[in-house]
This record gives sequence, structure tokens and C-alpha cells, in this order.
Amino acid sequence: MTLKTPIGSAERWLVLLSVCLAAMTMPLTFTGPAVALSRIAADLGGSPIALNWVTNAFMLTFGASLMAAGALADNHGRKRIFLAGLCLYVLASLGAMLAPDIVWFDMFRAAQGLGSALAFAGGASALAQEFEGPLRLRAFSFLGTSFGIGLAFGPIASGLLISAFGWRSIFLLVAALAVASAILGLRTIGESRDPDATGLDWVGAGTFTVALASLTYGVLQAPQSGWADPLVVTLLAAAALFFAAFVVVERRVRRPMLDLTLFRFPRFVGVQFLAAAPAYGFVVLLVLLPIRFIGIEGMSEIKAGQLMICLSGPLLILPLLAGQLAR
Repeated sequence: MTLKTPIGSAERWLVLLSVCLAAMTMPLTFTGPAVALSRIAADLGGSPIALNWVTNAFMLTFGASLMAAGALADNHGRKRIFLAGLCLYVLASLGAMLAPDIVWFDMFRAAQGLGSALAFAGGASALAQEFEGPLRLRAFSFLGTSFGIGLAFGPIASGLLISAFGWRSIFLLVAALAVASAILGLRTIGESRDPDATGLDWVGAGTFTVALASLTYGVLQAPQSGWADPLVVTLLAAAALFFAAFVVVERRVRRPMLDLTLFRFPRFVGVQFLAAAPAYGFVVLLVLLPIRFIGIEGMSEIKAGQLMICLSGPLLILPLLAGQLAR
């Protein structure tokens, strides 16, 4: 059961527009710095590992905090968490634009990931409350297409901005979209929450975040120091330990952040593999290909962005097509 404030049927589509604008900024934030990485390195300096965190800091905080963000939305209100996430995202984007060195830049990138997780969890939950049945399926198809627009046109838009105004300008674009989303959401989204929510599973969230951070840091450090390096071994061991602790915690708490019993169902496990496959075979290329095109092949940011459309362009139509087929 969910408590919510009803809104008019016409305003529901403005809710969808608000959430889709927010969703569009996330892939822009992901692909833009990948296109600009050579310029960022030349301007801010930093070691290879520090430059790796330009992308990984965002993805780590986004992935580690997404489930916790959903729980916060259930407890404190989906609209409130959505708007709070957008505010943090805008501030972090402006901070990254003005960062004096690579360390500060990576810290603001991590804050961007946290803000994105809050906005995505709150926005997606708000959509689920405002749309039902076939309309809900249609709304989430548009949400997927918004991601596709950001992925397809993010590299070329970033390339154009970088060539005209410098790499810092890409953060003005995402901040402007986030501000527009927040203004629209403030006026149209009805507040809703789960009356049965019992608070955030802080221990589960903490163990999962530490495990994921340790694993990411260990994998990034290994190519430079070697897999047998004491620091790498310690980090990977810590990741395994905290992942095991996360499983124990989630099996004992009354309302876990992740219900592990879902993994008993083959259909649920299959959907997880479906989500994991693009992460390995697609998202990685979104980061590595612009670096190769610009840093090794010597292409301009605009040319690299044009080539990236060949990879990400299908996402403009596939979410809508999948939604129609699922109906």
C-alpha cells in the first residue's frame, strides 16, 4: 500500500517529462567526460588511476547507492528524494566544472553518482505510482528511450561543446537539464511514500558499498601494481569479506535492502543476467572507444562523437519497440 497525493491525468505526462529529462542527464554525464578525458588530463593532470576514477567514481557511487536510494524514497517520499537528488547533482556538476585538480574532480564525480541514484530511484518510483497497466509500460518505455537519447547524442553533443567552449561546458548542459527537470517536477509530481517502510537498512547499505568500492579499487590498481601486490590482495579479500557480510545481514533483517529470496526464481536470475550483459559488452565500450578514437587514432571530439552514434543509436528505438512487444 502506498500513500500519495493524486494529480490530474494531464499532469501525469508532465511528470513523465520531468523524470525523462532527469534520465537523459545520466548518460550525458557518463559519456561526456569519456569524450573529454584527454582534455581533462591535460588541464587537471593526475595519475592513470586517478583518471580512471573520472568514470568509475560516478558509476561506483551510483551503483552502490541505488538500492539505498529506493529505500529512502519509500521512507521519506519519492518526490522529496527525486528533488534532493537533482539538487545534489546540479551542485556536483558545477563543482566538477570548477574543480582545480583531478582529486577534487573525482570527488565531485562521486557526488554526481550519488545524486543520480537518488533522482533515478525517486523518479522511477514516482512514475510507478502515477501510471498503471499499459500506461505504466508505455511510460517506462519512454524512460528507456530518454536514456537512449542521452547515450546516442551525448558523445556528439559533448564533442561540439568541447570544441566550442572547452570541456568544462559539458557540465553546464547536464546542470541545465537537471534544473529544468527539478522545476517541472516540483510543480507536477505528487508526493508518495510507503506507509509500511521501516527505515533504511544501514548495515546492508554499508557492507554493500564497502564491498563494491574495495572490488573496484582493487581491479583498478591491479594492472599497475600486479595481482599479487599486497594492497590489491587486501582490497579483493576485503571485497569478498564484505560481500559475505552483506549476504548474512540481508538474510537476517526484517526488511532487507535486497530480498535474496528472489534469486530462487530462475526468471528473476535471467533478468539480472540480461542487465549484466550490456554492462560488460556495451557500457565498457562507451568509455573505451572515445579514449581510443581521440587518444590513439587522433580524431577530434566531434568525429569521435559521430562514430559513437553507430554504437548507441539503436537505443533510440529499441526501448519503445520492446515496450510494444511486451504489451
